[in-house]
Amino acid sequence: MRTHTRILVIGGGPAGSTAATLLAKQGFEVTLLEAAVFPRYHIGESILPSALPVLDLLGVRKKVEEHGFVRKGGAYFEWGPENWELNFDHLEGSDTYSYQVIRSEFDELLLDHAKDSGVEVHEGVRVTSIEFDGERPVSAGWDRGKDSAESGTIGFDFLIDCSGRNGVMATKYLKNRKYNEAFRNLGVWSYWRGVKPLDKGPEGAIAVCSVPDGWFWAIPLHDGTHSVGLVKNAARFAEQRREAGGVEAAYAEAIEGCARIKDMLADAEQVTGVKTEQDYSYAADSFAGPGYLLAGDAACFLDPLLSTGVHLATFSGLLAGAGVSSLLREELPEAEVLAFYQQAYRQAYERLLILVSFFYKSFSRESQFFEAQKLTRRERHMLNLYESFLYVVTGVEDIADTRDSALDAVAQRLTQSGHLFAGENEALASMPTSEQTAVGGVYLVFEPRLGLRRRPTGPAETAENAAPAVSAGHEPSSQPA
Repeated sequence: MRTHTRILVIGGGPAGSTAATLLAKQGFEVTLLEAAVFPRYHIGESILPSALPVLDLLGVRKKVEEHGFVRKGGAYFEWGPENWELNFDHLEGSDTYSYQVIRSEFDELLLDHAKDSGVEVHEGVRVTSIEFDGERPVSAGWDRGKDSAESGTIGFDFLIDCSGRNGVMATKYLKNRKYNEAFRNLGVWSYWRGVKPLDKGPEGAIAVCSVPDGWFWAIPLHDGTHSVGLVKNAARFAEQRREAGGVEAAYAEAIEGCARIKDMLADAEQVTGVKTEQDYSYAADSFAGPGYLLAGDAACFLDPLLSTGVHLATFSGLLAGAGVSSLLREELPEAEVLAFYQQAYRQAYERLLILVSFFYKSFSRESQFFEAQKLTRRERHMLNLYESFLYVVTGVEDIADTRDSALDAVAQRLTQSGHLFAGENEALASMPTSEQTAVGGVYLVFEPRLGLRRRPTGPAETAENAAPAVSAGHEPSSQPA
């Protein structure tokens, strides 16, 4: 273990491997510390087409294609009285599919690619502490696990926290993580073999089926198993667990109450016990600060209805890689980079939060789904973001001023149009990659290399001289500042 690195990344999941790989490809010295030894288990097998362009940037898409994951052509929904399919073939461009992945294999593939790209990766190394100079983190204490006496300290110039739900910075130091009361749910799932194939929807589709007080997912995997999970309000499931006599019994009882899932599992064998996870919808008050960024689940996580976990991880990893690259090349001041990252990542998260809220609300009247829950109240100034998001998703041009009437109107239009999920790929489609989509006057650039550029502010200023260091002749330094 070195004693100092230019950039320290905590966590080797999709967010950490994405950010680290992109920075290493820019010529920076990157050290990544991962507490587990891969492969390690992780839930979240269904990913979105929005991940594909990021895999291209990483240079890992071919490896993912060749691994043999189930190709996901879309999704099939049975929600309240409605049922429909979402077909990725209707998306514009060439990325009209995604994957159903075994995350232990997918994550290991990305982390191995980070190593091949020049990232110094240490697995089985746990970050035990962070030291600060004022508000700026400057070093991390580490050890190789509880059974090892090996430990030390590594200094860094910049920190990217991708430590997932553990959220080293957010939970131990910033203490700024807040849970979303509207989605304080619990997930219960297991793996099954011999599942009857879904006879609806596109090839490789995920099945999403509502029940009176929750919903199921069923995801086909390339090892011949299916991931079958149930999402319910945590407090309500606790009551049902007590009544049924345990988690396994409550899970089995819920399957009996969902005709589609019951039929698929009629002749199947449950090959693992049930797993549970709760309180998984949250966001830190701030995703960035002096000398650090929070990426992936370390910053925020959303109810799994839209399978957005890997999208938000790779998207934030991309933003982090671009932002830190421009910062260390001194193309933009730190305050501007941090503001861009904070606004761009939170905007992507909140757009998806609103879409999930629409989905739950739009069917709650028919199915009484999550009837006791109240959607998060947002301040009125958020309506501009809300309106622009809906325009991209559905083409809706105008929305009523008050939030409640807007939700009702949009829910009705979405239901009637059948385009409720037209925006699954929206967050990447609206990526800030031009002057028109700039966030705070700053946008992503990929040529001649990955970074950020400031939008021109006057007639004499052009995109080329707005950030003059962004040029093919300015090579990044791999030495500490």
